[in-house]
Amino acid sequence: MSQGNIRKMTAELQMPVQYALPVGSDSLPVNPHLGGNITLTHTGKINCIACNRLIKKSYNQGYCFPCVQKLAECDICIVRPERCHFDQGTCREPDWGVKHCMQPHYVYLAVSSGIKVGITRHTQIPTRWIDQGATQAIPIFKVQTRLQSGLIEIALSEHVSDKTNWRKMLQANHDIPADELRAKKDALLSLAATRVNELRQQLGEDNIELLIDQDITNINYPVQAFPEKISSLNFDKTPEISGTLLGIKGQYLILDCGVLNIRKFAGYEIDVVF
Repeated sequence: MSQGNIRKMTAELQMPVQYALPVGSDSLPVNPHLGGNITLTHTGKINCIACNRLIKKSYNQGYCFPCVQKLAECDICIVRPERCHFDQGTCREPDWGVKHCMQPHYVYLAVSSGIKVGITRHTQIPTRWIDQGATQAIPIFKVQTRLQSGLIEIALSEHVSDKTNWRKMLQANHDIPADELRAKKDALLSLAATRVNELRQQLGEDNIELLIDQDITNINYPVQAFPEKISSLNFDKTPEISGTLLGIKGQYLILDCGVLNIRKFAGYEIDVVF
């Protein structure tokens, strides 16, 4: 048994993806336990993943309320990058913004519950794709800041979804032939060409690089069986969760009794028994 505060699972792009669950100072490999029983028990303690204070309720996947209010990583521009206000001098933590937002970003197409557009920092490929349960992904643009990636994403999202239906993602893989994904990318670029060209003029052509002939990344997840019906498990309602581990996809454990979003409960102190 291991006990400690959990964080989102770490993942390595292999065939299939290799997952480990951080529990306190331990990192527990999860793949070897597919088909076996797993029991996770919440002790009742929750610690903020930023300041480590003991809290009764977490916000924004693991933070205390004061940290949500003051940390740059919890600002609205993290989920709405087009609202970045770094250049206005009002970033909550300018040094953090330089390190994380004023860095090259990629705009990509991925297949998770369907085809979607998304953005990620250059250091987060392929982690971002794995975390959202994408089975295929291809970069489209490389830009110089998070704000620029957000503006391009908005232009593309007028023609393709920018959301993942997590329930649909967990019920099957939704791969499409590589030629079809490339054709979808080309069609999307054609539909959004006018707006993208306007952004190039506004932001500088050198700051928006169209990526040609990029390889498609294929991601295979360790799943023995997908659930026919999605039942979401929650430590706040059920402190002890026990069942047979049928698979891992995105940040979800797929059990025979339901699915558990590990990232949602970051900071929870958990006893883990395989």
